[in-house]
Amino acid sequence: MKKNKKHDLRFSTKAIHVGNEADLGSRSVIPPINLSSTFKIDKIDGEINYDYSRADNPNRRNLEKNLASLEDANYGIAFSSGMAAIMSLFQLLNSGDHIIISKNVYGGTYRMSSQIMSRHGIEFDWVDTTSVSKIQSSIKSNTKIIFIETPTNPSLEITDISKVSKISKDLNILLCIDNTFMSPYAQRPINFGADIVMHSTTKSIGGHSDLVGGILLTNNSSIAEKLHFIQKSTGAVPSPFDCWLLMRSIKTLSMRYQKSSDNAMEIANWLSKSFNFKIIYPGLESHPQFEIAKKQQINPSGDCVFGNMISMDLKKIDLRDQFLKKLRLFTLAESLGGVESLICVPSKMTHVSMPDKLKLEMGITPTLVRFSVGVEDSDDLINDIKYSLDF
Repeated sequence: MKKNKKHDLRFSTKAIHVGNEADLGSRSVIPPINLSSTFKIDKIDGEINYDYSRADNPNRRNLEKNLASLEDANYGIAFSSGMAAIMSLFQLLNSGDHIIISKNVYGGTYRMSSQIMSRHGIEFDWVDTTSVSKIQSSIKSNTKIIFIETPTNPSLEITDISKVSKISKDLNILLCIDNTFMSPYAQRPINFGADIVMHSTTKSIGGHSDLVGGILLTNNSSIAEKLHFIQKSTGAVPSPFDCWLLMRSIKTLSMRYQKSSDNAMEIANWLSKSFNFKIIYPGLESHPQFEIAKKQQINPSGDCVFGNMISMDLKKIDLRDQFLKKLRLFTLAESLGGVESLICVPSKMTHVSMPDKLKLEMGITPTLVRFSVGVEDSDDLINDIKYSLDF
């Protein structure tokens, strides 16, 4: 769905108002949940606004307009999950086409690429996309998409989007950025040359751990038309209720993401000064892509935002297990980006489907833990970690 052109509005205002116009029938300030699966057609040969909810729905249209405006995109195509969005992206391709994917990628993306899409003749190469030269050397005559997570999950490696975009545009290759970790509030890849942006809206955009969704965003009308056809034809669409919940959540995205990012910065600084563990956080000057993060991870006010994710390697299994057992505020669980703080062990959870050798090459050791920092008081979160590491 093409975005509502309210170019003069700033991010937080668009988050609240785009797609949230008062209902013309009831005059309700909040648009209602439209659960109807089918819609009355007044004239068989006339213009049809909605006909069947798999094809389009008022709540989904509102969501697509809203998120397109926040990502500075012209079009949004919403799906029932982040993986459904990625699958639909890959369905743009034909058998024999080639994709370059960040080597350090979410385990679900790796599983779907290596075990499902590869059976349909799509070729994949997993590449260290922090190195532009490695991307260039991996490009083939049949390369159609470069798919990049930045920051990556869970090693938080960062790719220079602008530099990769120059390569992809010269060769007519689509550049897609998985922007889930940063959200539109903290990084808008289209402004750095990306052709398509993907989100698991389950995460920071949803922000309350109570829904599952995904979206693809683009300025390319031809790509948008193809993706909308795939969305309609395959039917992996979000429910009206999930769309409505997302519209509720997006209104507070600016406040939630800034607070969680501020908390993460404070915790990462404290961890790096207090313990001799490997602490990975893009806001630390020790991070190898710190300068790139400063350049492209920018909030709508122009300030650097380094995200709400931290990874830490505890080195010993028994220390990891004792730490996880003692935590009281960080809940051991999958997912990320909610208002509540979570922790996971990627090697056993999010990336369990990856071969052990590949995990170790990516730094995903059995003792690596990943924090998703919430919006609680930072002092309480630090005290929880401090207590749980005090043996």
